[in-house]
Amino acid sequence: MTLAVLIEVIGWAAALLILAAYALLTAGKLKADDRAYQWMNVAGALGFIANSGWNGAIPSAALNVVWAGIGLTALWRIARTKDSSTSAM
Repeated sequence: MTLAVLIEVIGWAAALLILAAYALLTAGKLKADDRAYQWMNVAGALGFIANSGWNGAIPSAALNVVWAGIGLTALWRIARTKDSSTSAM
């Protein structure tokens, strides 16, 4: 497999992850504060960063850097909230 094909596969996997996350959220199977939802978005954004950067789509890469940052911030908030709720017991 060439690097170009690998980057293409990563891009399609990223698209599937983000679409699946949104579909599961909309269907009520996941909530916005679920770790799985946020990790799906972070992983998808990282895949899009690789694919967009490789293809020279800098605005898309920049958008996905922000997208991943939002997801990582949400994961940090979720972990902090769960830690503080378990320490209160």
